[in-house]
Amino acid sequence: MPDPKEFYVGVDLGGTKILAAPFSATLKCLGKSKLRTKADRGPAAVLDRIARCVHEAIEECGLDPKLCRGVGIGAPGAVDFEAGKVIFAPNLGWKDLPLKKELEKRLKMPVFLDNDCNVCTLGVFEKELAGKPSSLVGMFIGTGIGGGIILNGALYSGAGHTAGEIGHMIIQVDGPRCGCGRRGCLEALGSRTAMFKRIESAVDDGRSTALLDIVGDDLSLLKSSHLLEALEAGDKLVRQVVEEAAHFIGIGAANLVNLFNPEYIVLGGGVICALEDAMVKPIIETAREYIFPGAERGLQFLASKLGDDAGITGAAVLARRCAA
Repeated sequence: MPDPKEFYVGVDLGGTKILAAPFSATLKCLGKSKLRTKADRGPAAVLDRIARCVHEAIEECGLDPKLCRGVGIGAPGAVDFEAGKVIFAPNLGWKDLPLKKELEKRLKMPVFLDNDCNVCTLGVFEKELAGKPSSLVGMFIGTGIGGGIILNGALYSGAGHTAGEIGHMIIQVDGPRCGCGRRGCLEALGSRTAMFKRIESAVDDGRSTALLDIVGDDLSLLKSSHLLEALEAGDKLVRQVVEEAAHFIGIGAANLVNLFNPEYIVLGGGVICALEDAMVKPIIETAREYIFPGAERGLQFLASKLGDDAGITGAAVLARRCAA
C-alpha cells in the first residue's frame, strides 16, 4: 500500500502567475504557493521560478520532498506530452522548450506535462465528476478560450497532441481577427479579451458605461469582476457585450456537441467563475438552438466550481495517473 504521507504536486503555469499545490492521493489540496511568472526574464528564469514555487509549496505544508510521487504541470500553448516539450507558447515566448527535462534537473522529482486546458479538464473529470463520464468536453473561458476532450474515459490529444484548441473554431467567417492571426475564431468573439475590445470600441464611439466609474478612463485595467459590478449596476452596454459573448460560446458548444455527442459540456475559467449567473443560461439556450436533433439526448451542462483550482487539481491528477 502507498505511504499515506505520499503526495503529488500540481502546477498551473500561466503567462502572469505560477500556482503550485501539493495534493494527497485522494486529491485533497494540502496548501498553495504562488509566484509571478515574469516571462520577460526568459525560459531559464521561469523554470527556476517554477521550481522555487514547488519547493515553497512543499515546505509550507511541512512535507518531505522525498515522498513526492510526481509533479504535474499544465502549460499554455501547444504541448507534446510524450516528448515533455512545450512546442509553442506565445504568451511565454517559448518554442520547443524541453520543460520536463529541465524541471526534473531542478526538482530531482518526476515531472509530467500537458496542455493547461487538458489538465483543467482532467481536474473537473476526476474531482467534480469522480471520473465517471465516458465523454465530456471542457470549455474554459478566460483571456482566451481553451478546451479539453475526454473520450472513452481518457484524455484525447489527437495525432499531433494539439486536440482541444476549441478557441480556434471558426464561428464567424470574416469576423474579428484573433491573436492566432485568423479571423472569426471563437476566442476572438467570446473571450474576456474579445469582450474588453468590444467595450473599448463602444466607448470610443461615445457609448456610456458604469465601467468608467469603476476603473476610470483607463479601460486596460478591466477585470472580469468589473464586468459583474457593471451588470449589477444595470449597465446596458456590458449586458449587451456579455450576452453577445455568451451567444458565440453557445454556438461553439453546439458545434462540439454535434461533433462529439458528449455526456457533458463543462464550462469553466475565470470568466465563467465571475459571470456564471449572467452567462451560463444564455450559453445553454443558444447551444440548444444549434444542436442537431437527437444529439442533446443525455447531455448535461456543468459550470465548474473549481475556479482557479482546476489547473492545479488537474495537474495533480496528471501526476497521479502518470506516476502510477
